[in-house]
Amino acid sequence: MGMAASPAFAQEGTAPGASAGSPDDIVVTGSRIRRSPLDQDKPVVTVGKEEIARTGLTAIADVLQRLPSAAGGLNTKVNNAGNIGGPPDGTGVSSGSAEVDLRYLAAKRTLVLVDGLRFVNGSAAGGIPASVDLNTLPINLIERVEVLQSGASPLYGSDAVAGVINIITKQAQEGLRASAQYGAYRQGDGDTQQYEASYGIQSRATGTSLVFGASYVKQGAVSTRDRDISQFPNPGQTACTDPVGGCSRTSPNGRFDVLGQSLTLKAPVSGRPSYPADFKNFTAADRFNFAPYNYLLTPSERYGAFLNFKQALTDNINMRLKLVYNHRYSRTQAAFLPLVIGPDAGNGNLLDAISVDATNPYNPFGVTLSSGANGGASNYSFIARRMVEAGQRTFTQNVDTMSTTLTFDGSFEVAGRKWYWDVNGVYGVNDAKQLFTGNLNAARLAQALGPVSACTGACVPFNIFGGLGSITPAMLGYVAFDERDRSTQKMWDTTANLSGSLFDLPAGPVGVAIGYEHRDQFASYDPDPVIVAGLGADVPTSPAKGGFNVDEFYGELRVPLLADTPFFNKLELDGAVRHSNYSSFGSNTTFTASGLWKPTADLLLRGGYAESLRAPSIGELYAGLSRFDATIDDPCTSAAGGAFTSNATVRANCIANGVPANGSYNEPTGGQLGIFSQGNAALKPETAQTWTAGGVYSPSWAKGWSNAFSLEVNYYNIKLSNAIDSVPATLTLRRCAFNADPISCAAITRTRNGNVAGISGRLLNLNAIKTDGLDGTFTFRSRKIGEGTIGLNANAAYLLRYDVLPPADLGAPALRFAGTERGSPDQAYPRFKANATLDWSTPGYGISFTARYISGVDERDDEHRMGAVFYGDFQAYFSPAWMNHRTRLTIGVNNLFDRDPPPCFTCDSANFDPTTYDLPGQFGYLRLSFGF
Repeated sequence: MGMAASPAFAQEGTAPGASAGSPDDIVVTGSRIRRSPLDQDKPVVTVGKEEIARTGLTAIADVLQRLPSAAGGLNTKVNNAGNIGGPPDGTGVSSGSAEVDLRYLAAKRTLVLVDGLRFVNGSAAGGIPASVDLNTLPINLIERVEVLQSGASPLYGSDAVAGVINIITKQAQEGLRASAQYGAYRQGDGDTQQYEASYGIQSRATGTSLVFGASYVKQGAVSTRDRDISQFPNPGQTACTDPVGGCSRTSPNGRFDVLGQSLTLKAPVSGRPSYPADFKNFTAADRFNFAPYNYLLTPSERYGAFLNFKQALTDNINMRLKLVYNHRYSRTQAAFLPLVIGPDAGNGNLLDAISVDATNPYNPFGVTLSSGANGGASNYSFIARRMVEAGQRTFTQNVDTMSTTLTFDGSFEVAGRKWYWDVNGVYGVNDAKQLFTGNLNAARLAQALGPVSACTGACVPFNIFGGLGSITPAMLGYVAFDERDRSTQKMWDTTANLSGSLFDLPAGPVGVAIGYEHRDQFASYDPDPVIVAGLGADVPTSPAKGGFNVDEFYGELRVPLLADTPFFNKLELDGAVRHSNYSSFGSNTTFTASGLWKPTADLLLRGGYAESLRAPSIGELYAGLSRFDATIDDPCTSAAGGAFTSNATVRANCIANGVPANGSYNEPTGGQLGIFSQGNAALKPETAQTWTAGGVYSPSWAKGWSNAFSLEVNYYNIKLSNAIDSVPATLTLRRCAFNADPISCAAITRTRNGNVAGISGRLLNLNAIKTDGLDGTFTFRSRKIGEGTIGLNANAAYLLRYDVLPPADLGAPALRFAGTERGSPDQAYPRFKANATLDWSTPGYGISFTARYISGVDERDDEHRMGAVFYGDFQAYFSPAWMNHRTRLTIGVNNLFDRDPPPCFTCDSANFDPTTYDLPGQFGYLRLSFGF
């Protein structure tokens, strides 16, 4: 990953109420009680600023997504977010955002904290996401990131199911630090600029600490047309006539399934075409290749600023203020709008009911093409036209995020025992606006295609028949519109914590922590009024708003049982409980217990059990009806890959579901079908049980020749119940086609010609998820050899199991994902992932090489396998002594061996999985930094 994370047992954390640098201030993520960082009873790894810099990456999400324990997540390699609708899990569309997903349990089940406190969720004017957008946090704000790889709801509350990402910010700095970096792919695209500076002031005399800074990042685009893997809808495809299919029926010269025929133009026509002279039968050669018009890497621009201020009010009381602001401009892009009208269009709005009047001056057929919406018979199926004249669809986001944290903390003594307290208030707001260009107003289009006598005033009769170039600016000016959407998320969070020791046992003091938290969250999503009216020509969506509040109390107790005795250098137990009362569903109590045993000073063994909770998110509760265009196949098609012609049972069931008996429904496989999802206010919280066990070996015999030497191995087992999801559309289609399941068949809406108009995917407390696996970490740093030291850090994860268990009433088998690629939405589940970094570092120069390995996975179509990938990253730096080693020049290359991602046939993205693999091409960068 360009880095390897290190164990957290050698790190010192600073939480609210803690002053950096004092021995009393050590708080490690995973406990609210201050303790020695050498004795961590939970699996935590730390990514420091040196490891971050070694990646050459400009976003903290990109760094964290390369952790072996991370599944990836949404990032700027994902272009489909604005083009195919929101994922059918209620979390909304987050175009341009970046998230982290631990343990493959989805980003919404990983809690993100900043200095131990919550941060406002992200948004991009495409729904109501349930996760923090890590692109809102500048890298130069970050001192390190602590990753707790275990459930932790009793300590931190909802969402900490898979684990916790705790971002520790810079609390202290003296003087100026600045850097500038430029990088690009070898092909000359995807150029990235990063400029950042921070300044710190420390005054012991006044007890004042101030750190402030700013950053700017600009990332250029990589187009699908510029990489071999993504030039057609399927890997290896060279033409739309290839049997694999995938190209669009919506072509620039049109497809006209009218009067019992399927036609297209022989060539574009100026004015009204002549029927039948200008027409021919539509074939695969007439389909449109949309693939070259998308992004592999989406362009974005981010600038932000931060301030961390601390003022000692007395010897024992501090005030802290943290301000973070970030602005993001980002863009996703899709091919020209595929306009489809008619009763078999499957839009789910007015476009399906449009009739083209015989008096339309461009109608060549001499009769009204009736949709049958007025109760009469229809005489056409659909008309499809690729709107090249309107330009490509672009989705431009402008997102502002602000967070303010005010903390008062301190300490006091009671009966000779020191107690620590802190009171924190956090207010965060995320405001996003999106501009979508290239959409059409269905009501105006219906008027422009209707009786010419009704097309008055500004109306201009529309030519949908003339082919490429026939739609004039005047026509377009009447029917086209700029779609403007907006979303907002707000969070108010108040916490109070008290920790200390109650009394002493022979093995040490009994530690305790108690606390209270009150949180209010509100979110809204407001699509353009034209979209709300159901009159858009692209993916439909609906407005939503809602919120909740929660009051929580927690307590934690640590009891040392034995210490400094044979076979019991240390033995202690830790437990915590949290009671939550949510306005959205009621109350819940979670519990965790863990134990630590050090038989000797060199070996630490630990284990634990944790109950976790995830409350339904605002989007999951209140999201309006929206569509997601998923890459899935309909078994009812008579085209290659379908089962209609080869399976009598399927044929009978499909006919009963509305497919014509004559086999005329032959939509090719590899296309997209619409899934309509909606929130559910009756959802209950998800619950999980997590077991962990592991050990750390740090041999004392290695201290003579190493500064650090440790081996850590951990096992985890997670069972998630009441998982919020919709029934997979693939399962719905298959259960209807193969089993005639009435519930599944009722969820499928078909047009009169058998096309799938939509699949219902309302959110439910549906599945159980069981997963377990192993993590390993090895850390070595030599003592000084000559001018420098040699280091080796390695991290690995092995996925033993990841099973999704549908409820028994569905009668569906368990879905076993370990070692597979899910596809739609994209996610690989490799069995084994590992990163290792070997470096030689001196004050004046250094060199490092990072190896990244991802094992192969099978696609779930039972046909294709995505092979294993080995990436190599190289970096070197030079820091001259005549500048007191304060200035450093760094050069690096990521993907040194130019490895392409394995091709993926079932992925929504550009024929590869962007959550798991690098873009094709080597990426080189140059960085100049000062004051590091």
